[in-house]
Amino acid sequence: MKNLLRTLLATFAATTLVACNNSERLATIPEEIPFEIPSVALPEIPSRTISISDFGGVGDGVTLNTEAFANAFSHLASLGGGRLEVPAGVWLTGPIVLENHTELHLDEDAIVVFSTDRDLYPVIATIFEGRDTYRCQPLLSAFGKHDVAVTGKGIIDGQGAPWRAVKKSKIAPSDWKKLVASGGVLSNDGQTWYPTENFKLGAGDADQNIARWAVTKEDFESIRDFLRPVMVNFKDCERVLLNGPVFQNSPCWNIHTVMCKDLTVNDIAIRCPWFAQNGDGIDIESCKNVVLTNSWIDAGDDAICIKSGKDEDGRKRGIPSENVVVYNCTCYHGHGGFVVGSEMSGGVKNVYVKNCRFSGTDVGLRFKSTRGRGGVVENIYIEDIVMNDIATEALLFDLFYGGKSALEALEDGDGNATTDMAFKPVDETTPQFRNIYVDNVVCRSARRAMLFNGLPEMNVENVVVTNSVIEAEVGAEINESTNVKLENLTVVPRKGPALKINNAKNVSVEGFRCPESDTALRVTGSRNSSISIDSDCIGIANSDITPKAIGQITIL
Repeated sequence: MKNLLRTLLATFAATTLVACNNSERLATIPEEIPFEIPSVALPEIPSRTISISDFGGVGDGVTLNTEAFANAFSHLASLGGGRLEVPAGVWLTGPIVLENHTELHLDEDAIVVFSTDRDLYPVIATIFEGRDTYRCQPLLSAFGKHDVAVTGKGIIDGQGAPWRAVKKSKIAPSDWKKLVASGGVLSNDGQTWYPTENFKLGAGDADQNIARWAVTKEDFESIRDFLRPVMVNFKDCERVLLNGPVFQNSPCWNIHTVMCKDLTVNDIAIRCPWFAQNGDGIDIESCKNVVLTNSWIDAGDDAICIKSGKDEDGRKRGIPSENVVVYNCTCYHGHGGFVVGSEMSGGVKNVYVKNCRFSGTDVGLRFKSTRGRGGVVENIYIEDIVMNDIATEALLFDLFYGGKSALEALEDGDGNATTDMAFKPVDETTPQFRNIYVDNVVCRSARRAMLFNGLPEMNVENVVVTNSVIEAEVGAEINESTNVKLENLTVVPRKGPALKINNAKNVSVEGFRCPESDTALRVTGSRNSSISIDSDCIGIANSDITPKAIGQITIL
């Protein structure tokens, strides 16, 4: 095992970084993790400091400071780098682009507010939702840079509301009435508000947020309003640090890091309205050597999400997300607390998640993909997680993901639907989830304790859940899974079986507890399955299998 604590502290001692003086909090990460991870290098920022005010910047909330930021970072780049300080004030600006060896540092009384003037954000080639595509330029970005940082205790505000569509079902009737009265246009069924007719045109035939018909840059420019920018986007960068600020109210995803190496995120806050369409907290895509610590996220979509490209684009790129540590983070609302997928076509491996809290998220731990993606997700270690008020599953593996949040799918009547259970040929487009270990989870009030929903041709494989207690409306359900081990697991359903197993192979259940359950276990299936049940399990006699079968059950 690698001593990650010692590595990070050594990195701090060697760097010339002056921005981060919060090493005590960074030092609280776990000392040992269950896989080898190299040193996660921090950016090297020269000690020189300039102020945005020195370049004509005015923090009055009215003056547009786009040119001042551009000139300041250009000046720092000409000197070999340094820190740009943003003092107290409200700093209105267009897009900001960081240069090599530069740091944007916000005073705790500084607010950087991005203009909603769409003309300031040209359509550019980028990666979004795992595909090579076009979007409006991010609000704060660095592409192909190294040694970049955003620090301080100030606020970065994306003013996202005028950019986003809103679903009628997600806001109060009085708020919906005000929104419609403010302008914009409605969808044909009257259930979605769009900020402009141009946005509606783009949304009319889109796969998630990418128009199916658009091919050329000119095509995308014709639906520019639909191409909402990511607020913070680092692409193909090395040695990146985010430490301290509040990132809030993005037009789309809040923070997106893609194909980056040596990424450190510490002590940040991400805020987005819970109803914000695609208001992801942080999306870590095809990144290597990542540490995310001591942060809290209130998101409109997945809170902490690990990705690696989508379908053919992702497989062709072939860059996995790997060597990722997530420690001491808190997530509110959103479609999942910690999430892998659904864009995982380049693979995800070596991920360690520890000491995190999820409150009011749709799902707690969410793993999602579907046929056509490809990619392998493996060696995921999760421990010491607490959850409360989870709208659907505490732990979810869904290989039939259909593009909706788990809660939206449930409300629409197709929650986790397994509509095509016929075997398909296994090829490069078949996703695989395997070698996933979950320990010491405590969850109060979920709808369902767990759901494993593997593919018949490619089961979820080698999943171990230990030392956990989950209280839910209904119990755990394991479908199309192989080599599953449940050890010292307590499931407290308010109705129905505590554990249902369907078409699963080599399932081991030891020390299972289900107090107050009317049925302990229900087993069904049409293929040969082997299920080993610990005879000491409380309540097993109150099950759909006879006591004589305890110890070894074969379903024919």
